[in-house]
Formats: sequence, C-alpha cells, structure tokens
Amino acid sequence: MSAFRISPYRLVPSCSALRTGAELSAARYRQPGVVLTDRRFTVPLDHDTPDGERIELYAREAVAAGREDDHLPWLLYLQGGPGFGANRFVGKQAWLGRALQDHRVLLLDQRGTGASTPANRQTLPLRGDAARQAAYLTHFRADSIVRDCESIRREVTGGAPWTVLGQSFGGFCATHYLSYAPEGLAAAVITGGLPTLDGHADDVYRAAYPRIERKVRAHYARYPMDVERAREIAVYVAEREPVLPGGYRLTLEAFQSLGIWLGASDGSDRLHYLLEDAFVRTPAGRELSDSFQEQVAAALSFASHPLYAVLHEAIYAQGGRATDWAAERVRAEFPPFDGEKALASGGPLYFTGESVHPWQFDCDPALRPLRDTAQALAERVDWAPLYDPVRLAANEVPAVAAVYHDDMYVDTEHALRTARSVRGLRPWVTNEFEHDGLRAGAPRVLDRLLGMVRGEV
Repeated sequence: MSAFRISPYRLVPSCSALRTGAELSAARYRQPGVVLTDRRFTVPLDHDTPDGERIELYAREAVAAGREDDHLPWLLYLQGGPGFGANRFVGKQAWLGRALQDHRVLLLDQRGTGASTPANRQTLPLRGDAARQAAYLTHFRADSIVRDCESIRREVTGGAPWTVLGQSFGGFCATHYLSYAPEGLAAAVITGGLPTLDGHADDVYRAAYPRIERKVRAHYARYPMDVERAREIAVYVAEREPVLPGGYRLTLEAFQSLGIWLGASDGSDRLHYLLEDAFVRTPAGRELSDSFQEQVAAALSFASHPLYAVLHEAIYAQGGRATDWAAERVRAEFPPFDGEKALASGGPLYFTGESVHPWQFDCDPALRPLRDTAQALAERVDWAPLYDPVRLAANEVPAVAAVYHDDMYVDTEHALRTARSVRGLRPWVTNEFEHDGLRAGAPRVLDRLLGMVRGEV
C-alpha cells in the first residue's frame, strides 16, 4: 500500500511572505491508478502590475500510474462557477480516467477558490471597506484567470501549448483564452459553457427564466404529487421564515431557489426526495424535519463558494453597463415566479435557479458581511471587454463544444450564436445530458469531444 503525503494548506499572511513558483514545494502521492502532485504558484494580483501584490494558486497534477515519467501533452481543467475549486477526484472518477489515457492533467483552483489564496467573508475584510473589497474582486474574472493560466503554463509545460477543458464558467474562460491568448492553446474543449459574446446580464436572464419555467413544468409532470407538497412547504416557510442550522434564514424566495437542482441530470429526482419527507409531527404540531432543514441548509449556503454569489453577474459584465442585480429585476417580468401570488391564487409554486439576488445576502450568514461589496460590484460600470469577436472570427485553434439542448444554466441559442462566431469551432448539440453532462456522462462526453478535436468524429 502506498503512503499518502498530505500537503497542508498554508495561509499566506502577507505579500512579502509569498515565494516564487520555483521555490514552492511539490508533494507527490498516489490514489488507485493515479499519481498526484500538489503544485503551488504565485502570480500577480493585477497582471498589468507585475511587480505589485502577488497571490497564490494551487493546482493538482494528475497522471496515470506507471506513466509518471512519460512525455505527455498537458490538459488544463477549468471548473465551472465562478467560485468553485477544481474537482477533488478519488482515483479515476468521472471524466478524469478518460483524460489520463492521453494527457497529464492539471486541476486548477482558480484564484480565490479551493486551496488558492481565498476570497470570502473571513479574508476580504483584510482589503478594507466594501469599495476596496469590490475593487480587489474585479481581478477575479475570466480575464485574470486566463492570464494566470498563461503565467503558470510556461513553468508547467516549459512553454508548450496545452489543451484546455472548460466546464460551464470554465468554458467562458476558455472562450476568453481563444480571444486573448490563443498561442497558449493546443485545443479548446468546452462543455456547457459557450457564453454570449455581447449580451448584457439582462439578456442572459430574459432567456433563462423561460428555460427554468420549462424545467419546473417538466418536474411537476414527472412528479405531480410535488405540486401540493411544494405549496405546503411554501406556506409554512412564508408564515414562519425558519432559521436553518448554521443560521440561514429560509424565506419563500430562498425555498424557491432550490430549483437550481433542476439543471442537473439527477436534480429533479433529488428535489422530489427532498420534498416528500419535509414534515414531521411534534408535540408543538407539524414542523419541518431536522433532516429536511439540514439538507436545505447545505443546498442553499454559499459558505464553500461565496464568489459564486458575489461575482455571478459580474462574469457577464462588459460594455460600460452596470449589472444592477439583473436577475432580480428581470424576474419581475415573469409573473409565474412570484411566490406570494402563486400561494394566494392556489396555483403551482415555480422554483427558480441559476440566479443570484440581493435577498440572498440577507439570508445567508456566509454572504451577509459581503452585501455592500456585492452592491458595489452590481453598480460598477467600468468593466473590460471579455471577448474579442474579430480574433474569434479568425480563430485557428482546434475547438469543440458540447451544447446541451435546453441547458438550464447556459442558453442554447446564445451558445450556438457564439459557436457560429468562432472560426472552426465544432458544436455537438445533444439532449442526452443536462448541464452536468461532463460528470454524469463521463467518460462518453469527453471521449466524443476529444475525438472531434482529432477529427475522428
């Protein structure tokens, strides 16, 4: 049995304590069929000021056991989000086993996530007031992430281009990569993440709410008993607004936001199982069960990924316009999502999902200290462009994308319009998978996309 060496996460007390990438140690350890190496790098907070403050990035290198010393092409994985670290696989889980047949893989925790220098309610106050925190977070979008990738690529590959695999928001980053640093790419593989190139956040959510409505209708068609169950829970929540374990305040709108599950392959089933056991009888009467409350608290809390909430609309921001809580404003244009009216009229309750709202910064203890920071970002107008249509139209990098038909998270029409705007990009449109097809359909999804890159499919 191989011994596991654990590389503990180090908090970085000050910029002066950061070491250069070459000085950072690498710990190698094994899991079934895989050899893993912890990699740490330092990069400028602002790449336009390379001599200024630096932050740390963490990445996990993975290679198939027995091939540690082979010369293999690199594949860089960019996780969805924003705000999530790379997958913590055990062995060859999900798509990783397929990737390791041909590549050495780098699982990058994008800046601010995972074991990279964190950005959350505990650390951001070190930056100063809300305005300074917001200014700091403007460096945590796709443009900075891609410049991070280019900075570490030279150290990781010796300067050779690599293939990037971008899931969801990782696909947004890959599209930016094609726009601004295509010389760093051998190929771009995108799953559920072709962004609108010029749409405002308002356009994103005007397209999103009808998709969410279709997902809710499909859920109730599959589980008609959930219409009444959801209404019963909603009435209880609207009257009491219970405080869940960990301090999350469950409002009617917060309960509705559980619809985010409906964008995943097993999400409708998970929601059904959650709703069916919501209540227990107690000496004080009918109450939400501890089990239900624990599950809901875990589903709704942003404690592990606060940047998802704080930067969610900023990932669409460009063109000199504020996002101004687009999802909240646009929601008013779609009456079926008004929970109070649904309860008053006796109609079905419509869940929401894949959107962030200002009330979440009141409900969630992990977000409350960041409310003013998020507001400052929502009001900001001086956002840099994220995509270069001219350069994309002249693209020469082999590029493929899985486009999931009626994806709840990324609009299909927006994605196909972008696919047509990127020279040579080959889209694979399928209704076999939901947004999490890379996970749920692996290794088939990645195998097909890699085959498309090589011209075999």
